Amino acid sequence: MAGTDGRRGPLVAEKRYAGAAKPAAAKKAAAKPPAKAPRPAKRKMGPIRRAILGVFGFFTRIIWGAAWRLGAVLALILGLATFYYYSSLPPVSKLLDGRYRGSVTLLDRNDQVFAWRGETFGGQITAQNVSPWLRDAIIATEDRRFYHHFGVSPRGIASAIAINLREGRGPLEGNGGSTITQQVAKLLCLGVAYDPAQWKTEAAYEDDCRSGGVKRKIKEIPYALAMEVKYSKDEILTIYLNRAYLGAGARGFEAAAQRYFGVSAANVNPQQAAMLAGLLKAPSRYAPTTNLQRSQERAGMVLALMHEQGFLTDREWLTAREAPATLSEAAQARAGGYFADWVMDTTPDFLSKQTTEDVIIHTTLDPRIQTAAEEALKAIFETKVKEGSEAEAAVVVMSADGAVRAMIGGRKTKVSGAFNRATQAKRQTGSTFKPFVYAAALDMGWTPDTIVEDAPLTINVKGSGPWSPKNYTKEFLGPIPLWKALAESVNTATVRVSQAVGLDAVRQVASDFGFASDLAAGPAVALGVSESTLIEMTGAFAGILNGGSSVKPYGLTELRLKGDNEPLFGAGGGMGDRVISEKAARELMWMMNQGVELGTGRRARLDGHQVAGKTGTTQAARDAWFIGFTADYVAGVWMGYDDNRPLSGVTGGGLPAEIWHEVMTRVEEGVPGTPLPMADPSEWRSAPAPVFAGETQSSGGQPRPQGQAPRDDTIVGEILRALMGGN
Repeated sequence: MAGTDGRRGPLVAEKRYAGAAKPAAAKKAAAKPPAKAPRPAKRKMGPIRRAILGVFGFFTRIIWGAAWRLGAVLALILGLATFYYYSSLPPVSKLLDGRYRGSVTLLDRNDQVFAWRGETFGGQITAQNVSPWLRDAIIATEDRRFYHHFGVSPRGIASAIAINLREGRGPLEGNGGSTITQQVAKLLCLGVAYDPAQWKTEAAYEDDCRSGGVKRKIKEIPYALAMEVKYSKDEILTIYLNRAYLGAGARGFEAAAQRYFGVSAANVNPQQAAMLAGLLKAPSRYAPTTNLQRSQERAGMVLALMHEQGFLTDREWLTAREAPATLSEAAQARAGGYFADWVMDTTPDFLSKQTTEDVIIHTTLDPRIQTAAEEALKAIFETKVKEGSEAEAAVVVMSADGAVRAMIGGRKTKVSGAFNRATQAKRQTGSTFKPFVYAAALDMGWTPDTIVEDAPLTINVKGSGPWSPKNYTKEFLGPIPLWKALAESVNTATVRVSQAVGLDAVRQVASDFGFASDLAAGPAVALGVSESTLIEMTGAFAGILNGGSSVKPYGLTELRLKGDNEPLFGAGGGMGDRVISEKAARELMWMMNQGVELGTGRRARLDGHQVAGKTGTTQAARDAWFIGFTADYVAGVWMGYDDNRPLSGVTGGGLPAEIWHEVMTRVEEGVPGTPLPMADPSEWRSAPAPVFAGETQSSGGQPRPQGQAPRDDTIVGEILRALMGGN
């Protein structure tokens, strides 16, 4: 359509395509994003809430600021402390031997170790050369993450605290959660050296080092960190292997392996390794020498841990569990404890108890004889002594030159440091003293057939008044030869002989033979009222066996420092000067043999071996003795109570003689019988026998010259001389 002016007007889309415009508009409207819903108006915070949140935020900012500042300060202190300890740590080689004194190793006559004294150090070992089983056992038991932490295990500490609280202890009492590194820190006492001026004993010092508590834990942490920085893991483990105490005086795993199993720590098997590692928890309690079964049970737990952590296969675990570790023969026997103590007591302190060096002592101990003596004593007490009896006994066996071969100081034989009744108990000797009286007489020319009167006797003792000795049987035999007087242990006859030869002579002979104690001054000395020890008396009898020379009992043959080839000194005992003539000794030996064959010592007789000996019983049977010898050995036995109360139904010719018999039966087993070097009666019976039967009212008497027969001028003496043709 044209406009009024004849032109076409403009096209208007909306008008021309009114229907089509609607979809385009809808499309345009759909392309627009939907309008957002109007936000609700913010709720205004109340003044109280705003104030609380402000205060909370303020304190949070203060606490956070203080916390990170405190943490930074603590980290700085920890770093400084760690650096301080790091700078003070010496080379590893200086830390391996943790002892403050040396040790003493005692070897028997076969040069085999039988005892140790002090803390022994078996020698340096390392984490590389020790048995892998032992290294694994220690890791499994003490610190399974040892190779993965940096000296301190927060997880372990937290676990230990939980266990302690659960068991009703304080958080740091009991389990400490210490790593091996922390345990080494304790062993090193955090670098604080032992100072004798500060600590009364080394034990007190070490107890303080091992003590727990918060302060100790705080100090342990930087020290442990310093070690982790300074040393490698294997070096830390090496220190641990060498310094840990493992019971029975063993310091370090090498010493413990040698002491308990007789092998090096480099060669222990899984069972032995588990037992050694198990000792770390409580060395004295779990030491196999204290309680083998308890130690084996603890080792079984360690084996289970090793299996659980993959250190043992199923087969290895089952095999080890079925065959638990046992002690070596020497450790199991634990023989010679009393002997070792005696040797230590007779060695200068600076080379024994207070030595700063490791000392090796060679001794005279014969392990076969020691074991025989221990078994014999045990057998008698089990079969012939009333159950529950508190009676004690002691035994000494030695050679004729005084070399001690065995020693028992009490019924409990597997001990050390105990009261030694063989060397420390001074008791009245009773009739075991009588051979000295007859030795003096024989050395002056008397013979075993010299007649002496056994009859009632009274002696006026100056300052004490009259004294009348009695016989044990309450009977008198009349005129008897000397040998019978000794064999039957006749008191009155012995006193008469002592009065005739002179008490000074008797005391001199006894002292020269080794009776070291003070001898009684009065006439009762002849009946053994003086006190002596069993080892002194046994040594005196050894002088009779060796032909009349004195003897000083000894146990040490050589002492040297470990690593040295030259000894510092040798034996400190042996045979000394002659006391009586060989002739007198041989005659006395024959008389003592008659005491065993026909007299009070008959229970001591041995099949196939000649025996000479003497019984002894003191007043009220407080002490009972038997001392005797074969051609090979001298042995002494004592029985009594420690509180000196009387024995019940025991005399020297009873249980002591039976113990002696049992001991010597075992000692002489398999040894061909050798005749005693005693005199033959024909040597003195070819001449008229001298006679002595005199009474005496004095406590004195002068010794006669050697070879001169004693003479009795009483009526009885004259009659006896007339009857026997003497003059």
